[in-house]
Amino acid sequence: MSARPSLGPEHQVETLEDLTGDLARTHRTTPSAGAAFDPATVESDLAAVARDGYVILENLLTPTECHQIQEAVASLLSRTGRNAFEGHRTQRVYSLLNKTRACDRLIDHPRILALLDRLFEPNYLLSQLQVINILPGEDAQLLHPDDGLYPVPRPRHPLGAATIWAIDPFTADNGTTVLLPGSNRWGDKRRPTDQDPRIAAEMPPGSCVFFVGTLWHSGGANTSSLPRLALTAQYCRPWLRPQEAFTLSTSRDTVQAVSEDIRRMLGYSIHPPFMGMVDGMHPKRLLDNDNAPAK
Repeated sequence: MSARPSLGPEHQVETLEDLTGDLARTHRTTPSAGAAFDPATVESDLAAVARDGYVILENLLTPTECHQIQEAVASLLSRTGRNAFEGHRTQRVYSLLNKTRACDRLIDHPRILALLDRLFEPNYLLSQLQVINILPGEDAQLLHPDDGLYPVPRPRHPLGAATIWAIDPFTADNGTTVLLPGSNRWGDKRRPTDQDPRIAAEMPPGSCVFFVGTLWHSGGANTSSLPRLALTAQYCRPWLRPQEAFTLSTSRDTVQAVSEDIRRMLGYSIHPPFMGMVDGMHPKRLLDNDNAPAK
C-alpha cells in the first residue's frame, strides 16, 4: 500500500478573515488567461464600462472562426422561442458545451476574462451560454437587465456580466442588441422611457459587446430579409446560483475536454471557504480517475 502523497502545508485558520483565503491543498486556484492580457487595453475597456455600462470590442474573432461557428451550430438550430421574451421567431440552442467545441474560444477569450477578473471575485461562474438566431420578422425584445432575476435592491454593483458575440454582422435592421447607456446606475423604480438614449450595437462579425448585468438592453427587431446569428455567454459572481446548472447539464467527458478557465467557470471551483464543495472536498476531485462515478 503506497503512502499518501504530501498535500503541502495546511492553511492556518485562526480568524474569520483566514476563511476568505484559498484553503485547497491540491486543487488551488490558478490565474485566468486574462491575467496576461495587456493592462492598458483592459483599463480602457473598464473605463468605458464604468461610464456607459458596456463596451463594444471589435474583431476578436477571425472570419474563419466565425465560419466554423456557423457550420457547427447550423444543424442545431430548429426550435423557436416558447414566449415573446425568448422570441417566437428566434432560435435558441442551450447546453452548447455538450454539442460543439467550436464556441469555447468565446467563453474564455482572454480580453473578456481580464474584464471579469477585475469586476468579480476569483472563481466567478458561467451563468448561461446559448446561441441566439433572430429570424426575419422577429419583434423587438422586452427591455431588461440580465441580473434583475436576483432580488437585490438597486442601485448596486453588478452581480453578473454578459457578452453577445456577432457571428453575422449586427446592423440596425437585423436585430442587433439595443443598449441604454448609463442605465446600469438606475434605481429599482426607474424604467425605460421613450426619451432615454438608445444605442444599437452595430458591429462586424467576430466582435462582441460586453456589458454589466445591471444594464437595460434588448434584442432588436429583425426587419431585414436575413437571420442574425449570435452567441451569448453570461457570467455571475462565484457565490450566486447560475441560470443553468452546468454541473448537471455538462458531461464529465466535456468537462475534461474544455480549458481550465471554462472548467472553473462551470463550477469545478470553490468560493472560499467551502461554497461549491462535494462531500467536503474540492469538486475537481470528481474528475480524478479514482473518484469517477460508477457506470
